Amino acid sequence: MRNLLLSLFFLGLGWSAFAQDRLINGRVTGDDQQPIPGASVAVKGTTRGAVTNAEGKFSLSVPENTVLVVSSVGYQTLEFPVGNQNYLELVIPSSTSALTEVVVVGYGTQKKSQLTGAISSVSSKEIAELPITNARQALQGRAAGVDVVQAGSKPGSGVTVRIRGRRSINASNDPLYVVDGIPLAGGIDDINPNDIQSMEVLKDASATAIYGSRGANGVVIVTTRRGTTGKTIVSYDGYYGVSKALGRIEVMNGAQFAEYKRESRRAVGRYDDADPNADSKIFEAVELDGIATGRSTDYQSYIYRTGHIQSHQIGVQGGSEKTQFSISGNFFQDKGIIKTQDFTRYSFRVNLDHQIGKRVKVGTSTFAVYSVNNGGDTFYPGGGNGFNPLGLTLRENPLGKPYDDNGNLIFLPTSDGLQSNPAAEVVPGANIAETKTIRVFNSLYGEWNITDGLKYRLNFGPDFTNRRFGRFWGTFTNDRRGGDPRGMTDYSQGFNYTIENILTYTKKFREIHNLNITALHSIQRDNYETARISVNGIPAATQEFYSLGQAQTINSVATGLTQWTLQSFMARFNYDYNEKYLLTLTGRYDGSSRFGRNNKYGFFPSVAAGWNISNEDFLKGVSWLDQLKLRASWGSIGNTAIDPYQTQTLLSRTVYAWNTTAAYGYRPNSIGNPNLRWETTSTANIGLDYSFFRGRLAGSLEVYQADTRDLLLNDQLPYTSGYGSVLRNVGKTRNQGLEITLSTINIDASNGFRWSTDLQFTKNKEQIRELFNGKVDDIGNARFIGQPITAIYDYKKIGIWQTSESDEAKRYGQNVGEVKLLDINGDGKIDADHDRMIIGSQIPKFTAGMTNRFSFKGLDLSFFLYARVGSTITSGFHQTFNTLAGRYNNLNINYWTPNNPTNDFPRPNQNQETPIYSSTLRYFSGTFLKVRNINLGYNVPENVAKRVGMTSLRVYLAAQQPFIFSEYRSKYKGIDNETVDSISESQTPSTRQIIFGINAKF
Repeated sequence: MRNLLLSLFFLGLGWSAFAQDRLINGRVTGDDQQPIPGASVAVKGTTRGAVTNAEGKFSLSVPENTVLVVSSVGYQTLEFPVGNQNYLELVIPSSTSALTEVVVVGYGTQKKSQLTGAISSVSSKEIAELPITNARQALQGRAAGVDVVQAGSKPGSGVTVRIRGRRSINASNDPLYVVDGIPLAGGIDDINPNDIQSMEVLKDASATAIYGSRGANGVVIVTTRRGTTGKTIVSYDGYYGVSKALGRIEVMNGAQFAEYKRESRRAVGRYDDADPNADSKIFEAVELDGIATGRSTDYQSYIYRTGHIQSHQIGVQGGSEKTQFSISGNFFQDKGIIKTQDFTRYSFRVNLDHQIGKRVKVGTSTFAVYSVNNGGDTFYPGGGNGFNPLGLTLRENPLGKPYDDNGNLIFLPTSDGLQSNPAAEVVPGANIAETKTIRVFNSLYGEWNITDGLKYRLNFGPDFTNRRFGRFWGTFTNDRRGGDPRGMTDYSQGFNYTIENILTYTKKFREIHNLNITALHSIQRDNYETARISVNGIPAATQEFYSLGQAQTINSVATGLTQWTLQSFMARFNYDYNEKYLLTLTGRYDGSSRFGRNNKYGFFPSVAAGWNISNEDFLKGVSWLDQLKLRASWGSIGNTAIDPYQTQTLLSRTVYAWNTTAAYGYRPNSIGNPNLRWETTSTANIGLDYSFFRGRLAGSLEVYQADTRDLLLNDQLPYTSGYGSVLRNVGKTRNQGLEITLSTINIDASNGFRWSTDLQFTKNKEQIRELFNGKVDDIGNARFIGQPITAIYDYKKIGIWQTSESDEAKRYGQNVGEVKLLDINGDGKIDADHDRMIIGSQIPKFTAGMTNRFSFKGLDLSFFLYARVGSTITSGFHQTFNTLAGRYNNLNINYWTPNNPTNDFPRPNQNQETPIYSSTLRYFSGTFLKVRNINLGYNVPENVAKRVGMTSLRVYLAAQQPFIFSEYRSKYKGIDNETVDSISESQTPSTRQIIFGINAKF
């Protein structure tokens, strides 16, 4: 009986305990009110939990006094007491919008609230808003202090990235790119942007000193998507769109060209309007026929087309407690608006992490890509071998006849032998410029938790790249003009590997002292081989560049090998007291094979401190203050980005006559300098991070000064030495700037409507402080003390000489209708010594980017604006297509005539290949505002998505670069004025794209 009673008692307890469990329901959303599918909702201290569905909803049986732990990738992990609630709305802030997020800092991660360096982040969400070809484009306007420029719209073309300005005159100003912990030598353009989880930009010395001699130009850390524990998720992300030229380039039509040609002869007395036969004296038969019939050939229509862009990616993510995986495959294609220009890329990625026991973890990131680029020459080292028929097209005489009456192409529409039919350039097989790239990159690691707080990690990063550039010019192209075809091939093979040994120690003392120490030893080695051949007289056009050995003439054959090695030792010390007072000390010791034997190694230190003001007791009661942190840092970083072998004395081949026999020999080419050392940049930075009103207003403010010394410049030598110059460490530059990052939640209504804004503003002043002669200008190279590295130095155009100024014009040796210059010293003459001035610089006064996002229930809308303000550009476009000689077609500009006394452009003149002082006609304002992207999306309801076998589905419509506002385009007939240097005459016009896309999960 006793046993029976005890059994009933414990059974009653069991029923009682069971009865205390109850079912709750809820929904998990981000701080943007959007549901978070796949979020983990766990009962704290147990293994019980649930995963949210596509609408962020969950159901879970819980006991009394339960605390739920909610987490999801890209969001903060938070705890929520259940209490007596049966339904909960749980909001977890995005980790990319709060100061408490964890960011990658190089050789580890750190809470943003504990950072002492200047770091900007770009999330996968921001990257996904833009249909971009390469990852560097995602930084434009999204990261303060980062100037990203893409010139034109040629498919597969790269972009230029400058972090806090340029420092070096001869060495590279490109930042270092680090992918999944491995510093790259080959850049990130081959990486599929859809695989990227986040991008961190390290800007000040405290953040970049950990990379030593490669950190002077800033560091971009790319982290790719990794697997997660939980249900396997299959996703499809794809889009398709059409591309069209953003407006035609306005050149003269037939009638305008005819009048322009007449005016060029009137100016020199070779056209008499009273002569009824005047036209027949200056126009050839085909032109007269064109004038009589009103022909106006639009040659642009023969080379343009409607392009398209598409991307299709399938991904699989998931894993168990021990093994997580992420697999993706992507097909991307961009067919340009100019015929024969296109870019196709196939990429594949596998990221795998596996836990071996309790203390050992291994993993890999394996990436493979195969791409084909047609029409570009970004690979060929010498440049100038790409293909763009635009220049020939814009110069072609619109009175000419491109096809005969039977529809056959006429190779020479007029008798001008230098101008062939642009339509012939885009005949399939006539012009080929093809680059094929195969790249395989791996990041393998092993991690050993030796003991609590002490961890060792081994990184190994092999990177293999194989490229082949092939170029073929057919008989009926402007290059050959009926001659034998010619061709060339250029092969390169690169193998780069990095080995890193990393030891970290983390310890917390007495609950208020936090210590983190990182030590590193690494070796990076690069091996780059090239081979190229160029020929004339290919016997059959069908051979293209695949059988060059059968050509009549071998123009050149060359092979090459370049190697360099970098060895590094680094230590970093992070300490904080009670998360209030922060200290970071970093030292790196780098040795590079590129420098002279007397200066192989350099030491690069940095120190930074931070104060979390909002954690002070006197601010604990301030409800509107979330976080306020003040930072300051100083450090020195090197620049190893010069070509190998520049420290050595080099020979070059020469020719001479041995009696009557030609022979080859070798002569001194450059003098070596074993004392060459690193260019070094010392940077001071003060930063303020803030968040107010529960994240409604957040951002950062940065003020910095970066001084670079020991510039690698060519110092002049007397020619009696046998050399013209020697590479030495001379010269200094400085960059000073202000950066503002601001994020606001403007409206967060209870009905679900939300409006948020992200703003980035950058102002950087770049200047030369010293050159090889000290504080003396180098006028020959247009380098001036106190000015940017690339100042524009020339005469100043102030108008056009008018009829009423005829006598004054003659005093300057000029005529009415010609360019009028500013006489700076007022001596009545124009000379190079006294009347040239600094016109401006390509460096903008500031850049800014703004993203606005709106959401209401299932709908979302975003638009992104980007502006570059205050630069001066050099337009090679106008120099080539505004010759005003009456021979080639011209931009339809406002030129001077006796009946049109404008001050814009001079009078056409047959006797001048280009106008007098024509260089002054190529300088324009570089200011522009672009609407980069407008994106409208809809999240399909879960029940509808389930009907087609999906857990979630989003569809969207996007307009990529629908508008450009620029005086250079609207007033002066220019092309896109986004440039880092000058506008090239071969630049591909800007495009507008309309894109439809889907994001689906299964």
